[in-house]
Amino acid sequence: MSNRITPDLRSYEVWFLTGSQNLYGEETLRQVAEQSRAISDTLAAASDIPVTIVWKPVLKDSESIKRAILDANAADNVIGLIAWMHTFSPAKMWISGLDALQKPLLHFHTQANVELPWADIDMDFMNLNQAAHGDREFGYIQTRLGVARKTVVGHATSPAVTAQIGTWTRAAAGWAATKSLKLARFGDNMRYVAVTEGDKTEAELRFGVQVNTWGVNELAEAVAAATEDQIDALVAEYEELYDVAPELRAGAERHESLRYGAAIEIGLRSFLEAGGFGAFTTSFEDLGALRQLPGLAVQRLMADGYGFGAEGDWKTAILVHAANVMGSGLPGGASLMEDYTYDLTPGAEVILGAHMLEVNPALTTAKPTLEIHPLGIGGREDPVRLVFTADPGPAVVVAMSDMRDRFRLVANVIEVVEPTEPLPKLPVGRAVWKPAPSFAVSAAAWLTAGAAHHTVMSTAVGLEAFTDFADIAKTELLVIDETTDLRSFEQGIRWNAAYYRLAQGL
Repeated sequence: MSNRITPDLRSYEVWFLTGSQNLYGEETLRQVAEQSRAISDTLAAASDIPVTIVWKPVLKDSESIKRAILDANAADNVIGLIAWMHTFSPAKMWISGLDALQKPLLHFHTQANVELPWADIDMDFMNLNQAAHGDREFGYIQTRLGVARKTVVGHATSPAVTAQIGTWTRAAAGWAATKSLKLARFGDNMRYVAVTEGDKTEAELRFGVQVNTWGVNELAEAVAAATEDQIDALVAEYEELYDVAPELRAGAERHESLRYGAAIEIGLRSFLEAGGFGAFTTSFEDLGALRQLPGLAVQRLMADGYGFGAEGDWKTAILVHAANVMGSGLPGGASLMEDYTYDLTPGAEVILGAHMLEVNPALTTAKPTLEIHPLGIGGREDPVRLVFTADPGPAVVVAMSDMRDRFRLVANVIEVVEPTEPLPKLPVGRAVWKPAPSFAVSAAAWLTAGAAHHTVMSTAVGLEAFTDFADIAKTELLVIDETTDLRSFEQGIRWNAAYYRLAQGL
């Protein structure tokens, strides 16, 4: 029944635009076109660029530039533009086009050749290969107009260059996903909790996501509509994919609980598919007629690319979906995560993260166990859930907070590690990690930033993708990594408070 909702990133297009002008004559412009197409083709063939790169004819005047950008704005499958000034494209020609731009932009500062043919360089060569100052002209007008963009420098054959461009295209895909995202809230936020609140109207303006609420009993009706045949088929899938606890197997005393967990997945999936939702939230305080808090169903839906936030946390649900899209096709995954408790052994501090039930099994390559255990909150039957430990390796945790006049993203670079000892009495999906630059600095910076206790943990894409995403969304991002010191971090927060107020206008 598994059905991934993250798109095939090859279905997205990024257009490659090349700037020049009519000054150089037909022969030079023919060479410009040939060389720009060769650069575009090199990017299109790069294995670490997951989208489709589409070359466009060389732009030589204001009208063609504006038309190309308006066409890109209108094309739903176009998620961004790459621009390169092959020769010298007078930047005033780009003003009306850049002013109309609504898609993410990457400025690629490159040239056709890697090495210079020193002995053969003449003025014809110099006229043809002017990107060194042509791109500076373009950089000026972008900054003059306040155009948000990513700048990548180097040759198209460089793996470092294609890696940067590939990461940016993933961020642009995540942005495109939020712009069309519909999010269903089943019930409201957990009572009295501050950080899960937020301005849903501003979120639609900033990120494009539609956040609306449905009564949980509408979900319960969809669960009740699951047929015995559907449940039989899904239970069989569980038994194939997971190590199912003996008491949950057919004929055992808790098998009915597993069947009800399957019914929740069937009903929840059908509700989301019918409404075109890519993300959702639940709350243990508002379960209506549901007999279990959704656990197994939520875990599997996240593994299929859905965004999820617990306790009504729609902001984290947005991030989980965006991260799932950005990481499409890469090993690892993205999951709701929560810092729960610490091991404060001096010099070996680690964080133990989990949630009640809802952690994405894509964080592990091991075979999860499917178990049933009591849950001390929610007042419902014992829920079924997948139990596992996240694989060791590099990752990032990112939170979104509503700071009243803006949204703030906070990202911490981390290293997921093996637990120091087994966790035989903790039957949930969990992860243990070391935060950069140290536990004390990380925790102090996180608290100073007012970052949320719910995060998205991504083991597929890292800090660069979220940095590009924040830049595209024109959203504040505070980074906690190996270079962080608290004094500079606190100063950055104060400077940002002034900048983002001014950037919004009076």
